[in-house]
This record gives sequence, C-alpha cells and structure tokens, in this order.
Amino acid sequence: MLSIVEGFLFLVAVSESVLGVLGNGFIGLVNCIDCVKNKKISTLSLILIGLASSRFCLIWILITDAYVIVFSPDIYLSDNLTQYIAYLWIIMNQSSVWFATSLSIFYFLKVANFSHCIFLWLKGHITKILLFLMGCLPISWLFTFPGIIMPLINNIMKNRSTTWLITMQESEYFINQILFNIGTLLVFILCLITCFLLLTSLWRHNRRMQLNATGFRDPSTEAHVKAMKILMSFIILFILYFVGTAIEISVRAVPENKLLFIFGMTTTVLYPCGHSFILIHGNSKLKQASLRVLKLLKC
Repeated sequence: MLSIVEGFLFLVAVSESVLGVLGNGFIGLVNCIDCVKNKKISTLSLILIGLASSRFCLIWILITDAYVIVFSPDIYLSDNLTQYIAYLWIIMNQSSVWFATSLSIFYFLKVANFSHCIFLWLKGHITKILLFLMGCLPISWLFTFPGIIMPLINNIMKNRSTTWLITMQESEYFINQILFNIGTLLVFILCLITCFLLLTSLWRHNRRMQLNATGFRDPSTEAHVKAMKILMSFIILFILYFVGTAIEISVRAVPENKLLFIFGMTTTVLYPCGHSFILIHGNSKLKQASLRVLKLLKC
C-alpha cells in the first residue's frame, strides 16, 4: 500500500502522463496532417514529429516502469520485462533529447542575431546541419546496441536463473547507466549552450529596442520577451528532467524507497508533458489548431 504522500505524488505523475500523451499526440497529429496537405515535409515539421513521437513513447515507458516497480515489485525482480523497458527507455530518451537539441539549434539559428562568421555560415547551412544531427541519431543507437544486447545474451546463457539487475553488481550497473547516457549528456550540454546563446541574443535585442522606444512598448519587444520566457521555461524543465532521471537511476539501489522513486518519476514526466504545451503555446500553427479543437469541445 502507498502512503498518502506517495499516492498523491503518483496521482500527479499519472495526470502529467495523460496530459503529456495528449499534448505530444496533438503536436504529432497536427504536423502530420499539415505535411499531407502540403505534400511535403519541412525541417521543422520533421523535428516536431520526431520529438512528439519519441516523447509519446517515452511517457508510456516511464509510467509502465513506475507501475511495475511500485505495484508489482516481484515482476521487477523475477521477470525480463523491466530489462526491455530499460532498453526502450534508453532508445526513446536518446531520441527525445536529440530532437529537442535539434529544435533548440533550429530556433537559435533562425532567431539569434550574431555577426560572427561561424554563426553566419551555420545560419546559411541550417537545413544541412539539422539533417546531419538527425542522421547522427541512428549512429548513437548503434553505439548503444552492443551494451543492450549483451545482458540479454548473458541471461539466455544462464537459463534466466537470475535477472540482469540481480546478477550485476551495483557498481557495474551504475557504470553501464553512465556509459548509456554519456552521449545524451553531451547532447544535453549542447542544447543548453544554444539555449543560453539564444537567450543572450534575445536579451541584447530587447535592450536595444527598449533604448530606441518612443514612450510605448513595441509589439516586437513583446514577442521577444515572450520568446525569452518560453525558452527559460524550456531550460528549467530540461534540467528537472535530468535531475528526475538521476534520482530514478540512483534509487534502484534502494528499491524499498518508493517515495523517492515516485518523486523522481513525477519530476521526470514534468518535462515531456510541460514542454509539449509550451510548444503549442509558442507555435502559431499549433496554437490556432488547439483553439479550434477547444471550440469544437465547447460546442
């Protein structure tokens, strides 16, 4: 049985998951319909579809893993289901972070304003750069694949007498988790760098517009302030996601501590859920589509 605090946090996590599934499903559906209507797919639509799809799957994996650990710990210790969940999480987590980084680089090259020659060259080759980044994602899967498949082979050779998490020493488990996520961490750092550079550019632009203002607030300034708020929210949620993931990984060594695990899961799910609605609010096409859906629901 769960305590009151554990039950409340688990209910919050489930609510976040439902909203996240709806939000990311909406983003993917709108962009797919738009691509079918236009009979072509833009770079931004490709990134949004990939991001929404990976987060859609990621949320289901997170909530399934949480249900197994919290309500069926025997399955967690005696079945290979948790291994497959962990492997799928690694793949979907890499995809989500990779597409999120591609999106931040897209907005950085489109919105930011720097006079450096390297930035100008990158801005002129934005499509090629983004396609290159998305092409690197399958390569990261190939590096991860040997580490994923070897524990499965070892289990088969041992006739599945014990599970991977039991036969593996705690130190080896943490080392494997670090190796699996080192590439994701590097991409995450790249995403933070581009976000902070974009914030710097937007802040400088906002300061210039305020100095040149003539007694009233320019609409363009309002748009830049809104973009800064959205981007700052994205950075905060992104950091919380990695904090929650670190809590979930570390708490595996103490499986009886359900409260800490549920807290980590609640923090983790907040990012794929919250950022989907930030994207809907900040993208004019998605925002208009969401308003049409709300009008239909009211009717």
